[in-house]
Amino acid sequence: MSSFAKVGVFVDNENIRRNGGFGMRYDILRNFACRGNAEPIRLNAYVSFDRRRAEKDSDYRININKFFSSIRDTGFKVIEKEVKWFTNEDGTEFGKANADLDMAVDALLQSENLERVIMATGDGDFVQVVRALQNKGCRVEVIAFDNVSQELRRECDMFMSGYLIPDLLPVKDRRDPARAGSGGRPGWGEVGSRVRGTCYFYKQDDSFGFMKFQKKIGEICIVDSREKESPYNTIYFNKAALQNNFDLSELPSRNYVFEFTIKEKSIRGETKPVADEIDLLYKYSNI
Repeated sequence: MSSFAKVGVFVDNENIRRNGGFGMRYDILRNFACRGNAEPIRLNAYVSFDRRRAEKDSDYRININKFFSSIRDTGFKVIEKEVKWFTNEDGTEFGKANADLDMAVDALLQSENLERVIMATGDGDFVQVVRALQNKGCRVEVIAFDNVSQELRRECDMFMSGYLIPDLLPVKDRRDPARAGSGGRPGWGEVGSRVRGTCYFYKQDDSFGFMKFQKKIGEICIVDSREKESPYNTIYFNKAALQNNFDLSELPSRNYVFEFTIKEKSIRGETKPVADEIDLLYKYSNI
């Protein structure tokens, strides 16, 4: 995509929240969408609001309004979908607030002025919407975390796991506090930080490999980390760094998302950054 592309972002907040993305940062999502000097034309967040609960639960009312305000502060328009309550055959009440139709219609109508559409959802119901947007000349990118439709991943122009975008989802801090120096947290990609990436190389006979992760938000199409403008970095790891008895025969694979700590260790007399305390975070199915 050329610089200054016109971008639209459409976030299915409930789907993201229920499927691994609770706590997703909308400011980082906007920065990722606007990589390459793209211009944000539409930024829409579709959220649910339980009016009945808000009338009875002051904590819920205060917190949900704070959440909506924080989204608006990043430049997103908040489209509220009120929860509707129903009773099934056995008398059990259940709430439903489906914003799929609203989001689909808005994306199609507003795409007339867009070149790139980013849909934050893993819902397979949007497959036909993706095809329609592509037929209108838009590049469609999907961002999601867990339980992502295989068909949606196949149909979009690019799928990006939200786990892999720097700082989009906060990383749980399992560091030794002493690593932080004067009490500050090291930034994503710095020594002592915990980041997420995928294994792109593993040598079974010698029990070592390399992880690839995004060190910054940038042009993700520049996949060669040796290129100056590439946002990627690679880092060595040893078999012993993998936790939970992971099946190494599966490596390398881009379907596995790992979370690891960047440390410095001596390798053949030279101090180098390495990936340590490696946990398997999520496995995507093959497409």
